[in-house]
Parts: sequence; C-alpha cells; structure tokens
Amino acid sequence: MAAKHWSLDDIDWSRFDASAVSPDLIAVIKTAAMVERNGADYGRYLNGVFQDDPDFQEVATEWAKEEEQHGLALGRWAALADPGFDMEASFARFTDMYKIPVGAEASIRGSRTAELCARCVVETGTSSFYSAIRDAVHEPVLKQICRNIAADEFRHYQLFYRHMERYLATDREASTWERLKVAFTRFREADDDEIASAYFAGNTVAGPYDRGSANAAYASRAFGFYQKRHVHRAGHMFAQAAGFNPEGWGATLLAAVLWLVIWFRGRKFRPVLAPAR
Repeated sequence: MAAKHWSLDDIDWSRFDASAVSPDLIAVIKTAAMVERNGADYGRYLNGVFQDDPDFQEVATEWAKEEEQHGLALGRWAALADPGFDMEASFARFTDMYKIPVGAEASIRGSRTAELCARCVVETGTSSFYSAIRDAVHEPVLKQICRNIAADEFRHYQLFYRHMERYLATDREASTWERLKVAFTRFREADDDEIASAYFAGNTVAGPYDRGSANAAYASRAFGFYQKRHVHRAGHMFAQAAGFNPEGWGATLLAAVLWLVIWFRGRKFRPVLAPAR
C-alpha cells in the first residue's frame, strides 16, 4: 500500500512567525503559489496527450492533485504573511493571463518522450527551488511546507523519468540530441509568460503587464535563495533527463554554468536572503 501523502492539516500553521518574513520572500511565494495551483489544468493536458496510456494517466492525475495542493499550501502561507492577499482573485487573474492547452491530443513538444523529458526538466527546477527556499528561510511554517514540496518534486522527477524510459524503449527517434534540445528548450521557457504572469497576478503589480520586467523582478529574488549545492544537484538531474551521464564531466560543466547564471541573476538579493551564519 502506498504511503499516505501529506495534507494541509499536517502543516503546523500555529508556528507561523511573521518576524521571519520579508516582502521579497512573500513575492516569490505568491508567484510559486499561482504556478503550483494550476496543476489541475496541466493534469488535463497530460491526460489528453497520453489518452491511450491508462498507467501514465493515473500517475498524471495524482501528480496534478499534489501540485494543486502545493499551490493551496503556499497560498495559505502567503495569506498569513500578507493578510491582504486574496489567493482566489490572484489565481483568477493568472489563469486569465496564461492558458494551458487543455484540449490538446498530442504533445506540444513533438512526441510523448519529449513531453516526459520536458516534465523531468520542470521537476528538476522545482525540486531544487523548494530545497533552496527550505534551506534559506527561518520561518518554520514555510520551511515545513517547502520540505514537503521538495520531496514531492524529486519523487515526481523519478516518476516522469521512469515513464520516459518506458517510451524510450520503443521511440527510435528520441536521440540524445533530441532530448538535449527539448531539455534546453524547456529550461529556457523559465523566462516565458507563465512565471511572469504568475508574478504579475500574484503580486498585483501596478501598471501594464511587461513580461521582461516581471521575469527579472521574480528571478532576481528567487535565485537569491540558491546555494551552490542546490544547483549542482539540479545540473546532474538535468543531464540525466537529457540522456547524459549524471556523474560525467558534462553534468559537472553544466552545473557550473548554471551556478554562474543563477549567482549572477540573484546577486542583488543574495545578501538579504542568505541564511544566517
């Protein structure tokens, strides 16, 4: 029997410490809450892409429920940190701005193998992100939430990777080059409208929506939480998803480049967000 998954009732909300939060931390968590809460639509999209694969559909449906719960937990925390935050109104703004192709019957990545590779890349990013937040913050409730989510996201990576391997056994067109191309394409999409819209909607940014400024505002804050070890692990997971040896020189080089990018983009907020020594 599978272990019972955690719920919102398992979080010790009474331990919330308002003195351990900052406006920049709240802005990052509000953004994450928007994206995670949208898991239901992602689940519908994946069920359409894998419409004749009931084994994967079961995985995708459960994954979507867990993602949505992540968003609810983060949104509840954000409302504790900012009593004026309206999760439902913010989420409605976000879904008006950013649409997932829920009616798709084929992957926007070109193949099912490519779709699963892209999902591995996403889970690589989220598992490292929540691990970084967990290790950086001192607010006990958010620390507990992020510990739970980080564990979920790493498990999700393993689930998607396992199903990708199943498809790789019969997909003769899924070369390492194709997987690498898909992985890098999905990685670059971290700067697309999803995160920017989530930041804009979740933080009720004044003025017209501008993707570039919204992405820059989010990334400079979010990347400030990372430490080198989080990026090192992400680099090796990314390499594995792309078809390379996760312990090889390529993975090590990739992790080093990723760290330089993340360090540079998060340099403004790193002194503010770094864990106390």
